[in-house]
Amino acid sequence: MNHSVEMRLLGRTNIAVSRLCFGTLTIGPLQANLPVHEGASLIRAAIERGINFLDTAELYGTYPYIREAISGVNRSDVVIASRSYDYTYENMQKSVAFALRSMNVDYLDLFLLHEQESALTLKGHREAIRYLEDAHEAGMIRAIGVSTHYVQCVRAAAFVPEIDVIHPLLNYSGIGIADGTVRDMLQAIDLAHSQGKGIYSMKAIGGGALLRDVEGALKFAIEQPHVDSIAVGIKTLDELEMDLAIFQGREPDESLREKTCLDKALIIEPWCVGCGKCVERCSHGALNIAHGRVEVDGTKCVLCGYCQAVCPEVCMKVV
Repeated sequence: MNHSVEMRLLGRTNIAVSRLCFGTLTIGPLQANLPVHEGASLIRAAIERGINFLDTAELYGTYPYIREAISGVNRSDVVIASRSYDYTYENMQKSVAFALRSMNVDYLDLFLLHEQESALTLKGHREAIRYLEDAHEAGMIRAIGVSTHYVQCVRAAAFVPEIDVIHPLLNYSGIGIADGTVRDMLQAIDLAHSQGKGIYSMKAIGGGALLRDVEGALKFAIEQPHVDSIAVGIKTLDELEMDLAIFQGREPDESLREKTCLDKALIIEPWCVGCGKCVERCSHGALNIAHGRVEVDGTKCVLCGYCQAVCPEVCMKVV
């Protein structure tokens, strides 16, 4: 059996990516917080196994991991996607420059607007898009994209000519889709594909909520014809091997199943003071203040760890 990783072109960008994309959120400070050399070693192991697509973001704090992982690797053999929340020309310019400098690269393959919601928020990022167009013209980025948890944003981005790639949330349970059903999201993805947009999805395992059925969850994503690649958070070599087996159509070893099906959860430490900053940050409405501290609604939480980034007491972590 051929154990290579399937490659696809990302829409009309002419960028060839592995269908399994290494999501770096899980190795960084917001989640596992692996030592840089350990996380870099894991990324390098993925590259050696045929995964050429790495997904990061300014928020994740994982640029140092990628910098070390790709040291000595032919730059053209790796596709790097990053993103930021910046909406002005000047701040997006700073964000791209920071990414290039931090990862010690001359260009980024994809740069995305982070967590867009609608046509209105895309309009509000017009100046940021204008900078990304200039950066594309200058050869600093190869394609422009948006990431989103919203069906309406996928639909809107489908008709924005400057946007080449869309990074939507998609899983079979619909966990984390902010404004519709799985069917709604799939229809929006089909629409975007028909407009030539590249699609790489996120949260196929629901941020960890579907780990008890990781095979079913990943197979659902893989079977979607208009999803070019699927970003999967990976934090251990066992998870890497498990995911590769599924993407390659192999039967995973039973020991891998046992090691990788452990549930994840957002833990709130006892010293939480209930300041509410995380509640304001959560775009899924999964957090609230009760009895002077934060409580988590597990039916809404996608275990992204973004709330941890704004916690002044450092009392939140995904484990």
